[in-house]
Amino acid sequence: MYEAFINSISNIINNDNIHLNQPMSKHTTFKVGGVADILVEPENVNQLIEILSCAKEYNVPYFVMGNGSNLLVGDKGIRGLVIKIANAMSRCEIDGEYIKAECGIKLSRLANNALASSLTGLEFASGIPGTLGGAVFMNAGAYGGEMKDIIKEVKYFDIEKNEVITISGEDCEFGYRHSLFSDLNGVILEATMKLAYGETDKIRSVMNDLAARRNEKQPVDKPSAGSTFKRPEGYFAGTMIQDCGLKGYSIGGAQVSEKHAGFVINTGDATARDISELIEYVQEKVEEKYGVVLEPEVRFIGEFQ
Repeated sequence: MYEAFINSISNIINNDNIHLNQPMSKHTTFKVGGVADILVEPENVNQLIEILSCAKEYNVPYFVMGNGSNLLVGDKGIRGLVIKIANAMSRCEIDGEYIKAECGIKLSRLANNALASSLTGLEFASGIPGTLGGAVFMNAGAYGGEMKDIIKEVKYFDIEKNEVITISGEDCEFGYRHSLFSDLNGVILEATMKLAYGETDKIRSVMNDLAARRNEKQPVDKPSAGSTFKRPEGYFAGTMIQDCGLKGYSIGGAQVSEKHAGFVINTGDATARDISELIEYVQEKVEEKYGVVLEPEVRFIGEFQ
């Protein structure tokens, strides 16, 4: 079905970076998900753009992912193409108080690069397990910081226009776990961030403190996708879920974490169906008690049972 397309992209990237019938459980922090028909890992921006253009030419559906830290992939997998940008596309340049980096760089590495240059402003992101591209896409945040606070410029590939476009941070329409890119047929290529000079020891101390708080309060030792639900206005999702008596509640191998009720975890043998059904159950119980519909922060991708 995809033979002509695969032959075409094999002229763009190394065959070792083209994976057929690839289990998505290997590529998500939830450790669940069926196979993707094709998964490719481009090594640079030019390859990424060429692959996207090729997918459009052959009418192959595609999905671009980072580190898979905010995804729930269905048990029946993903039809078409998955483009994974984490790891290889991770160049980073520092010029004074500005950091320019490619979409595939992990936030932990980005924060450590800032630390090494005595730049403050990225401490909040040091423990987020995603990539820069994903963080800009969803305006990731933690402990009072958000990407919108530091993004000065974003370069992305507009697939419909077939051109690379650069916009300012102000034009990214950042909101709570949302950006312009959430509604745009485009792929983030790189971003420029404006930080500030600080004291290296203080920056390191803040990063260490946030890491300790995460380890103490969050189930970092279990497969999950981070906070399962967005914060409803005027409430805290974890507190509402706990007050509904759901801490530790399980469906199959999926469980509401006993450590933090705002996290749904994979206890070891969960399926995507277990996780999705538990998420729905939590939503029902919270709505019954509070009249509030919790909105998942996790993105549901692919085909579910």
